[in-house]
Amino acid sequence: MSAPRRRIYADHAATTPPRAEVVAAMLPHLGELDFNPSAAYAEGRRAKAALDDARERVARALGARPREIVFTGGGSEADSLAIAGAARALRGRRKHVVTSAIEHRAVLQAVEVLRDDGFEVTILPVDRNGRVDPNEFAAALREDTALASVMLANNEIGTLQPIGKLAALARARGALFHTDAVQAPGRVPVDVATLGIDLLTLSSHKFYGPKGVGMLYVRTGTPLAPLVVGGGQESGLRAGTENVAGIVGFAAALELAVADLDGEAARLRGLRDDFEAGVLAEVPEARINGCGTSRLPSISSLAFAGIDAPALLVRLDLEGVAVSVGSACAAGSAQPSHVISALGAPDWARRGTIRFSFGRLTGRQEVNELHAILPRIIESVRNAVRV
Repeated sequence: MSAPRRRIYADHAATTPPRAEVVAAMLPHLGELDFNPSAAYAEGRRAKAALDDARERVARALGARPREIVFTGGGSEADSLAIAGAARALRGRRKHVVTSAIEHRAVLQAVEVLRDDGFEVTILPVDRNGRVDPNEFAAALREDTALASVMLANNEIGTLQPIGKLAALARARGALFHTDAVQAPGRVPVDVATLGIDLLTLSSHKFYGPKGVGMLYVRTGTPLAPLVVGGGQESGLRAGTENVAGIVGFAAALELAVADLDGEAARLRGLRDDFEAGVLAEVPEARINGCGTSRLPSISSLAFAGIDAPALLVRLDLEGVAVSVGSACAAGSAQPSHVISALGAPDWARRGTIRFSFGRLTGRQEVNELHAILPRIIESVRNAVRV
């Protein structure tokens, strides 16, 4: 009797398991070195030294200064701090915010909170590949625009935005610019000086670090009002005792992601391109979402006619394949993805899109097995619908 086939994990955009090196770096700070970095005694000073070292390493990896790094409890918190914190810091002088229709829900909902708080909001459309038009972006900016927020890399279709150009346009009008770069580390370069942004969000568990640790880059001089108050931690921008072990893991994971970037990005791009070519050759009435522009090497968003995506997801899960219909944060929603809808995709694509996202757990064997499994399952699901 043959051994059961190992499950295929193809949902790296949702989360990634911590690397062994990251866990090893964290372990001492979960045990004998687990002290409060705000304490004045020797144990606290050692924890503070580890925190400072991690901050310096993260800053170096991003081309930033250590004092520009603010650690948070995750990417969603960092997005909220960037958007609400910047807008509220400029309240009275500026009352307008710009974002795009395909942002992560953490950004879109933070913007909606600002709308309820009296700010005016412009949500820009995107083209059929999910790209923001710089001319439309420039036209949307006003003299009273406080902040613009456009993500570097989309978490559902992988589209890369022209962040450097957009940030320059915003700053020329006196507006701050934030980018959610959560999906980028280890897949595309992330350098704050090259991007020219004021605020940038990262989340550790997207690049093989621990969950529950995020980061906001805050360019020196950027006005920002804290959301979490109480203590003076993180330069007064985020109160609460820092998660030293998690932050040490964040730093280790980011350094590894930067070091491995070129080789890993090329490897993932090759796997993704082969996977997509195989699917399009073997599965009729299929399309790739966002394939007409620059995109992450790790994400393949595929739409299949005559398919209900949740039903296909269940069948794939039963076959040992872990994928998603889009953002993990929107799992369970009965509504079509707001990202796919924003592309102007036909109804069948909105209903039948599955996101495959590859990473360190994906090799040639996994891609070959997906090629063998997927056409059969799709045909089976289509036949069940026809009956």
